[in-house]
Amino acid sequence: MARVRTLVIVLGDQLDLSASAFDGFDAATDLAWMAEVVEESTHVWSSKPRTAMFLAAMRHFAQALEEAGRPLHHVRLDDADNAGSLAAQLRVDLARLRPTRLVMTAPGDWRVLQAIQAEAAHAGLPLEIRDDRHFYVTVREFRAHAQGRRSLRMEHFYREQRRRHAVLMDGDEPAGGQWNFDADNREAFGPSGPGAVPPRATFEPDALTREVLALVERRFADHPGQLDSFAWPVTRDQALQALQAFIDERLAHFGRHQDAMWPGEPWLHHSHLSAALNLKLLNPREVVAAAETAWREGRAPLESVEGFIRQILGWREYVRGIYWTRMPAYAESNALAAHEDLPAWFWTGRTDMACLHDALAQTLSHGYAHHIQRLMVTGLYALMLGVQPQQVHAWYLAVYVDAVEWVELPNTLGMSQYADGGLMGSKPYIATGRYIERMSPHCQGCRYDPGERAGDRACPYTTLYWDFLMRHEALLARHPRMALQVKNLARLSPDQRQAVTDRAAQIRRGEVGALPA
Repeated sequence: MARVRTLVIVLGDQLDLSASAFDGFDAATDLAWMAEVVEESTHVWSSKPRTAMFLAAMRHFAQALEEAGRPLHHVRLDDADNAGSLAAQLRVDLARLRPTRLVMTAPGDWRVLQAIQAEAAHAGLPLEIRDDRHFYVTVREFRAHAQGRRSLRMEHFYREQRRRHAVLMDGDEPAGGQWNFDADNREAFGPSGPGAVPPRATFEPDALTREVLALVERRFADHPGQLDSFAWPVTRDQALQALQAFIDERLAHFGRHQDAMWPGEPWLHHSHLSAALNLKLLNPREVVAAAETAWREGRAPLESVEGFIRQILGWREYVRGIYWTRMPAYAESNALAAHEDLPAWFWTGRTDMACLHDALAQTLSHGYAHHIQRLMVTGLYALMLGVQPQQVHAWYLAVYVDAVEWVELPNTLGMSQYADGGLMGSKPYIATGRYIERMSPHCQGCRYDPGERAGDRACPYTTLYWDFLMRHEALLARHPRMALQVKNLARLSPDQRQAVTDRAAQIRRGEVGALPA
């Protein structure tokens, strides 16, 4: 084989023909390289929907590269000589292909970056890592934003980006005269529920995707999750269709009820675009522009559009900056010294807590749950139970189709589990079962009472809320946003405190909440 000039490394979350790694690509001398390896589904116990999402999208992108006339060396998961890991496969192929240099777009996972850098060094080859143009803000720019600040807050960062990129701005002022419409976007559904909800954009698996689904069922038979309803966009064209469907059918109703939950309704008015964004099938600029245009044309209210854009231009960019400026130490964060194991039923959904059962069942079926289900149902329970945050991180990374470490790790360790001590979130997000009762009807059909903190009918969320305050009383009493909650402990007698502690111990032993296997 003639020696390759440039080997362009393409990872499973870099499925973009216009990625920076392809700048200057010459089909006569250069070669793209993709590898499907079992390690990416086993370093965490990746669910079937997540693995299928990545593999189906990768194989369709391989077709797109071929159609674009770009030579590709593609190692498939079911190839007999597959080396099993990115590092091992790259080492084999560097010896076989003999490139003079390596080029890639910056990856989204610290572990992967270290592995590729190590293999390039081992082979004695230069490795050029280029900026990922799918983000508004480079890591260097985020570092400059963070430098010298006593504290970091997403809201400050978000406003800077609105001004810088002229998004939802009327001259020098924010559209509508305010930056944030959260006060308009936190309503529950009424007693009759969400009403008619437009169906999500679904895509019937084609022959290539069906081939992947069969492979995943065969190769990862013991992994969690189901593939019966797999219908995610796995191509650029499908992702664009999904974007248009959201803008036309659900954006107008997204804001007001974006924090609401309803049993058996996983999709509601959310966009379901995060996986397509994170695999780079969509560019955030086109998503933000489509939402802003819908508002300016009178097709969606400002509060919905602002709430949606904040998730992309604000939160998505912010968590990436936190990840790449704080790794690798950030991954070991455990500010609350949490050490409990994640309950085994998180992997099966076998719990008699109605809200958790619903969130886990849809997660395992679809690889999806919206942000409140992640933060204030699954994440809240793990936080107050005292689960080691690295176990929570591994679960989130494994089960969701949109999970890439740069976005999942800070959201889990920082925002959800307060493991970074307040870098990401200004306080621990804790609540009793009353919060879930307010935002959904789950409690109406649940055996537990959110108003009870101890006893056989006590809601585990409520018990664990008071137990969390007691366990961290000294720390939280000094916290300006938690002091009032801690003061409520003074209302509890010693006997009431002991009753909470005893009930919490039952929950941690698995005597409460778990259903028989």
